[in-house]
Amino acid sequence: MQQLIRFATDYVGYVLKGGAKFYAWMGSLAALIACMLYVFYLQNTEGLIVTGMTSQIHDGLYFANLVFLVGVAAGAVTIVFPAYVYHHEGMHKVSVLGEMLAITAVIMVMVFVFAHMGRPDRLWHMIPPWGIYSFSAMLGWDVLVLNGYLFLNFICGFYYLWCKYTGQPINKKWFIPLVYVAIVWALSIHTVTAFLISTMPSRPMWHHSMMPLRFICTAFAAGPALIILIFMIIRKNTRFWIDDSAIKLLSTIVTWCLGIAIFLTLSEVVVELYARTEHANGLYYLMFGLHGLTGLVPWFWSAVILMVSAFALFLTPSVRNNMKLLPIPCAMAFVGIWIEKGMGLIVPGFIPTPIGEVTEYYPTFVEWLMTLGIWAFGFFILTILLKGAIGILLGDIKFGGQTATVK
Repeated sequence: MQQLIRFATDYVGYVLKGGAKFYAWMGSLAALIACMLYVFYLQNTEGLIVTGMTSQIHDGLYFANLVFLVGVAAGAVTIVFPAYVYHHEGMHKVSVLGEMLAITAVIMVMVFVFAHMGRPDRLWHMIPPWGIYSFSAMLGWDVLVLNGYLFLNFICGFYYLWCKYTGQPINKKWFIPLVYVAIVWALSIHTVTAFLISTMPSRPMWHHSMMPLRFICTAFAAGPALIILIFMIIRKNTRFWIDDSAIKLLSTIVTWCLGIAIFLTLSEVVVELYARTEHANGLYYLMFGLHGLTGLVPWFWSAVILMVSAFALFLTPSVRNNMKLLPIPCAMAFVGIWIEKGMGLIVPGFIPTPIGEVTEYYPTFVEWLMTLGIWAFGFFILTILLKGAIGILLGDIKFGGQTATVK
């Protein structure tokens, strides 16, 4: 117990130390979090009427980010899998950083669920087996697998850091099997999230068996793209060096998963629009608009341009292998998939409604501020987790030693 208390004390003490750039970053995030709390107060006092969601479109920006972040959490397995299954040395050095990202992403998902519930006292309905959304509903299973994934990454990640901190050897008899369970579990979280929407026959745009595969492909593109960007920031601002081999492997994963995701999207377009029926109206509205309403058309084509352009850049060796240019296609792919998973998938699933109503959705300032605040909250947690983890990996934090001062 004394070691555990010392571990927590040293970890927090190391994280709290930093220069002007660190405090400016954390201060900016804290300001956005304060704004998030204010608009959350508005939601709970005035109701969800302050958002752009309606009876026709009851899942908007919050649910879109939830779906996207589940993919980011699952995408962290692209580090853990090569590290422990293929024993990739460069990946093994940074595998714990991927687990920290997975923890953060799942926490953000939970906060978006909390925001979407409208009232905090309804949250217990999400907890199986007591809530009404228990094992009889796909939402209950989604909550179960997400909490399981959070638990697995928390145990694996912090046990690894604990062993590094104390100098004790890792107990591979139970640690390695738990890592393998976490790898398989990563596929389950995005699969169940895909089932959450694809099992609705009244929403033709979602109701097809290809949805889980699309979710996993985009997860393994957006997640590694974000990880590469984070790795670049770590290499520039800390003494912890991440091997080029790890970044190049991640860029290869992004390239082919992004290409498969684009192929699946184009396949869906051909199947739905070749012999267009009423079931294709959601996709047609997304691409071209319906009855003069074109609110989502710019979002769709922006996502297509970003994803296709990013794929073309990833296929260019002079860009993919250039560590200065690589962040450009990574950012384009990340933003493109974020649009495709939100305004290009969740919202058009409700347009038109099952009775043929065409109602457009526009996120309000409250929704944008809440979303921005939750992302700030996530980056706040991620900064804390990554900084402490890097301190342990560098040997700046160790049991029985003097904790180093961060510059």
